[in-house]
Amino acid sequence: MRLDPFAIRSMFPALDRQQGGRPVVWADGPGGTQVPRTVIEAMSGVLTRGASNHGGYFSASADSDEVHEAARAAVADLFGSSPDEIAFGQNMTSMTFALSRAIGRTWSEGDEVVVTRLDHDANVTPWMLAARDAGATVRFVDIDTETATLDLDSLEETVGPNTRLVAIPAASNAVGSLVDVARAVEIIHSTDALAFVDAVHYTPHGPVDVRAFDCDFLVASAYKFFGPHTGALYGKHELLERFDAYRLRPAPSEAPGKWETGTQSFESLAGVVAAVDYLGSIGASLAESPRSTGSRRADVLAAMAATRQYEQMLSKRFLDGVSRIPKVRVFGITKGDPLERTPTFGISVDGLAPDRVASELGAEGIFVWSGDYYAVEPIAALGVADTGGLVRIGFVHYNLPEEVDRVIAALERIAG
Repeated sequence: MRLDPFAIRSMFPALDRQQGGRPVVWADGPGGTQVPRTVIEAMSGVLTRGASNHGGYFSASADSDEVHEAARAAVADLFGSSPDEIAFGQNMTSMTFALSRAIGRTWSEGDEVVVTRLDHDANVTPWMLAARDAGATVRFVDIDTETATLDLDSLEETVGPNTRLVAIPAASNAVGSLVDVARAVEIIHSTDALAFVDAVHYTPHGPVDVRAFDCDFLVASAYKFFGPHTGALYGKHELLERFDAYRLRPAPSEAPGKWETGTQSFESLAGVVAAVDYLGSIGASLAESPRSTGSRRADVLAAMAATRQYEQMLSKRFLDGVSRIPKVRVFGITKGDPLERTPTFGISVDGLAPDRVASELGAEGIFVWSGDYYAVEPIAALGVADTGGLVRIGFVHYNLPEEVDRVIAALERIAG
């Protein structure tokens, strides 16, 4: 069975938003997705019932403990890990800073840290700063500018016996390129370096499997996979235990709790559980009842397979449409079956600044982003930093083919 976008859309209140008497087009998925009603209800439920901090001898405190553990179990099902390998924080950026600061304490002069020209700056600058503080050297992996993909040959040439950690993306938030994470990690581990994966952009578009990736760490943000603004960190348990976290003295001394600074947002953690359950419900609806395993992990994998298939259709529809607009250029992969990309597109329109294009689309109720969207390195590598970056148009599984057509028609008018 295939994904039913109309049934899915009915679950998202924000998709009813209108502008100028017409439904808006949420083509800003890479910047953050909308949330289903179940997420809203889960979060408001915690606030309505009342929540308290951990460690108390009363029911409200026990409720918070239960929500916290439920969130670990949910994200473990999403990532394919164990619950004791999951930690939460305000967002992916703050968690990456915390981990980079801790790991960086083990580096010294002569050590090397590797980052890429494809990644969001949250997976570049934290490692550069940690390397600076330790006296270590930072090296960059290049991209193929024709396809805007990570150059794995460059990765092999860049890592070496002094490499201590390599930070890579699973997918580019700027242009939608996918990375062969398992192969990249294999290259990284051939030098005994640690592999840190930014899966923020990838998670709503494909199955995350940390065991298959064999990565040492992986981060994602719930607000990119239909949940609230909360960051989630996976780490191999022995590594989470090995490194010393910057923490308060009364805070937990064991992993994963030692990586969670301060009191967590329990209402957000309830929303995280609901977001993963939402994905699982899609997979469960696609399965025949006799074959259902009752496993949330299996249901999530089924959902992501259906999502991938549906989004491939949206991507091909968009690429086919913009190919007929001479003044529009798409950066990144435009051909292939299957397309090795997410339905996120960095484009330029000849003669028009990206901000102007985004503004005109916004005036028509089409929500997109412009600039560098914190993807400083790829925007520079693609040679568009001095012209204001790109226009980013990104779809997810609640978008409709008709919305893709509407974006294309608007671009035709703007470009023409």
